Amino acid sequence: MPLTKINTSGIADDAITSDKIATGVVSASDVADATLTGAKLADATITGTKIADATITGTKLVDATLTAAKLADATITGAKLATPLDLSSTVITAPKIANGGFIADANGNEQIKFTTTASAVNEFTVTNSATGNRPDISVTGGDTNIGISITTKGTGLVLFNDGAYNAEATLTDGSTISWDVGSSPVAKVTLGGNRTLSAPTNSAAGQFIALTVIQDGTGSRTLSFNSAYEFTGDTAPTLTTTASKADIFVFKYNGTVWQETGRNLNLSVS
Repeated sequence: MPLTKINTSGIADDAITSDKIATGVVSASDVADATLTGAKLADATITGTKIADATITGTKLVDATLTAAKLADATITGAKLATPLDLSSTVITAPKIANGGFIADANGNEQIKFTTTASAVNEFTVTNSATGNRPDISVTGGDTNIGISITTKGTGLVLFNDGAYNAEATLTDGSTISWDVGSSPVAKVTLGGNRTLSAPTNSAAGQFIALTVIQDGTGSRTLSFNSAYEFTGDTAPTLTTTASKADIFVFKYNGTVWQETGRNLNLSVS
């Protein structure tokens, strides 16, 4: 005689093997440390159920509905859910995905795949946005200075379907001008006197940087370049002296010095 209804039941440390619960209702049940092996639940509704530290192995759930269910530290192995669960109103905190596991598309094909790193301390944080603001993908975690790596497959290349840019930073004017090219690879500075440009910091071999040097309303300001900057014939450029005019310099880092790759002088800034 099959079980048809189990209400307010406590099943603790029990094994339920090869049982068939057809068209049954399991309500407000607490199934703790239970093993369900080879069990078939057909057309069953499990409502308000808490399954804690439970292992469901080789289980087939056909047309099953789990509503407001809480599965804590549960392992479901080899389970087949013929009708997908609707989790649209369910909050899931810290779900665990197996090494090599993935989120599938509507056809069951891999869409986002996850690979485990032992003792990982860094991760992505994805932040959505309100109207008029950009969503954000950022690196977070235990380390202080960590970048992002994008790796293609084989000879594939990264394609940007739209334009990309570095926001132009404004360097602080002073007798010696500092430039962190790691955070501000594109920058400008308005000279308020005769200045010296220090060697860039946080450089990476192969990096390109650009600097716009602007004369203030007085003009005739000079700029001395640190020896880390390399110019044709080892001769530093002479700036445009006209008030409010600008000169633009582009450099590439070879791992030792910043080699000038481009120069445009006597430009209007407005």
